[in-house]
Amino acid sequence: MSEHRARINWEKSSESFDYEEYNREHEWSFPGGISVPASAAPDFKGKADRVDPEEALVASISSCHMLTFLAIASKKRLTVESYVDEAVGYLEKNENGKLAMTRAVLKPKVQFAEDVSAEDLKTMHDKAHHNCFIANSVLTEVSIEL
Repeated sequence: MSEHRARINWEKSSESFDYEEYNREHEWSFPGGISVPASAAPDFKGKADRVDPEEALVASISSCHMLTFLAIASKKRLTVESYVDEAVGYLEKNENGKLAMTRAVLKPKVQFAEDVSAEDLKTMHDKAHHNCFIANSVLTEVSIEL
């Protein structure tokens, strides 16, 4: 249906290429002209002031869920005034003993212009989860805490 592109650019800037020393900093560039400074996570010798792939995965899951949720609310003719999610992803060993982003917990707080029941809110989040492109693409267990 559609293609989505990213360019990843890394160049050696360290004296050696020893595991302890080589640089992890790189850039993610996208067709719209946006560049994102990226690195490995600090636990893997990366820089904390750059986005790491694990954070990007959590943000991608959360963003996709939110965008799907907003579409559902709009089609129900409900007005969302704000949406904030403090999402958390967990890098753990999976059932094969390999490190993986095994789960992501979304914690969305939604403000509507109208009164929306807790039951309707849960139904909308369930529908958003089951229709989110990213959640449908990953093995990571995704849960929503309301």
